[in-house]
Amino acid sequence: MPESAAWTLYIIYSPGLDKYYVGISQDVERRVRQHNQPSRKGWTARGRPWELVFTQSFPDRLTATRAERELKRRRSRSLIEKIVAGERSLPEPRRK
Repeated sequence: MPESAAWTLYIIYSPGLDKYYVGISQDVERRVRQHNQPSRKGWTARGRPWELVFTQSFPDRLTATRAERELKRRRSRSLIEKIVAGERSLPEPRRK
């Protein structure tokens, strides 16, 4: 994948765990498949199957990473649910 490709923040949901996971990728469909692979280890392995519930594109990795960190920093399920429902937009990332 070319480095100039857009980066996407994604939110996936596990009905079995009733949990959300936030990440970034240049190829969201491939990344969600990876989360759902039986051979996959790590935190998301226990939540299969994961469903893609939200995406937002960013022009570069830095901007996507800042948005991801800001959303994770808030640690707010209600905020994530409002974003997924279209009731809120992503919070503005902090600049360092």
